[in-house]
Amino acid sequence: MESPLASMIFRRLLSHQTCSRLRFHPPVSGRPPSNVRGRRYYRSSKEDDGDDDSRQTSDWQMRTDLFPPDKLRDYARYPMVTSDMLRSRRERPKRVKMLARDFIEDSLYNPHYGYFPKQVVIFSPGQPFDFNSMANEPEFHKQLGQRYTAFEDELDAEMPNESRQLWHTPTELFRPYYGEAIARYLVTNYKLTHYPLDDLIIYELGAGNGTLMLNILDYIRDFDPDVYARTKFKVIEISSSLASLQSMQLTRNASSRGHTERVEIIKKSIFSWNTYVPAACYFLALEVFDNFAHDSIRYDPFTEEPVQGTVLVDNSGDFYEFYTKQIDPVASRFLQVRDAACSRPFDHPLRGSRFIRNFKSRLPFAPNLTVPEYIPTRLMQFFDVLRYYFPKHELLTSDFHALPDAVKGINAPVVQTRYQRRVVPVTTPYVQQGYFDILFPTDFATIEDIYRAITGKLTKVMSHSEFLSRWAYVQDTATKSRENPMLSWYKNSSVMIST
Repeated sequence: MESPLASMIFRRLLSHQTCSRLRFHPPVSGRPPSNVRGRRYYRSSKEDDGDDDSRQTSDWQMRTDLFPPDKLRDYARYPMVTSDMLRSRRERPKRVKMLARDFIEDSLYNPHYGYFPKQVVIFSPGQPFDFNSMANEPEFHKQLGQRYTAFEDELDAEMPNESRQLWHTPTELFRPYYGEAIARYLVTNYKLTHYPLDDLIIYELGAGNGTLMLNILDYIRDFDPDVYARTKFKVIEISSSLASLQSMQLTRNASSRGHTERVEIIKKSIFSWNTYVPAACYFLALEVFDNFAHDSIRYDPFTEEPVQGTVLVDNSGDFYEFYTKQIDPVASRFLQVRDAACSRPFDHPLRGSRFIRNFKSRLPFAPNLTVPEYIPTRLMQFFDVLRYYFPKHELLTSDFHALPDAVKGINAPVVQTRYQRRVVPVTTPYVQQGYFDILFPTDFATIEDIYRAITGKLTKVMSHSEFLSRWAYVQDTATKSRENPMLSWYKNSSVMIST
């Protein structure tokens, strides 16, 4: 851990230009609104929604031309790099420029300083919650807060860390019931379409602590031994630390050790996958799309011509946002595929009256470009991998379709970190690499059409609670008041399945 460096960074945040204004949220009593639960960090407080200025104010003011004049010479001189080129670097780069998606990818996944390989700790509540003994949902929230505090106190006793990036997943909060619901879906569909001719092959992208893997395998072994004998579970994990944790989980006790022969942990990025898999398989991607890198696109309000965002890192390690008319092939292909594939309207900076847009653009101090649109180019490339290397896959994915406190823009991310056990949201994705979670909402209507166009698969999108109501034993997570946290939490999440 870079604790001294981290402390210096977070102290500097309050005055650093690239972060605009920061808003701390001290704990207060009361029940948090359900729509905040899409955030992966635990919150014991209700957001102060009165301070809207911090969401609207940004230090990234548009200039009268495409490039800030004071850095134009550096932009022309600095080399263009990609996240792949930076993977072997142990220090954050300076005097370079890169596409927005490469900056985000490097910030989140660089093996030496990236957020996921070096910072993330996934909360584990210990013993499963006894929902049936709880009076109501606020009691679950109270117990969760107590367990969160105890979990982090134990970590601090071993190694204090003011900037620990601790977050949770529905798999951990509702263990084992959440994983069992996934298992029922898999086994039922496998028996309907593939059993007994094919094995049950399951790929999980980004397995976290390995809890979902164990819950699924436990369920299949206990309730359908014949299917368990045909089951193979393969984890694709980019983080070496999480891959090691998953391996440890398999050998932690006698029950989990029984799964060892059925599990393979593959330490690589899905985007470097080059092995053809001809067999039928199920692909799990739960809360994965939100951390796929996006490109930043703005538009000229008069010509409607797109420009693509790049990031310059100067000699001091500060970041400057540039836009160029040269759209790279990946972003260009996404825009073309979206226009061709999407049958439903989607949010866009150019939607609305052209006359009103042109009028506003002529006002004094008006920006010369629209707000940014963040397009999921990495997600499109993931669909390409599925099409070319897993032609007989069936996809099950769940992610956030909306997120609170996003930065300004269309399909814009939430950018946040934790410091002294408080969530610190910022107003730009261009912040110190590795210390901030950058997570995007997923426009399921748009990506469903794009997925269909690329893979040729049939799909269905439903709410998170609708999926669980069908496949989970919801009585296991019901409180005495008949409230059901597993159904009411994550209301800003959706599920997409394919066949």
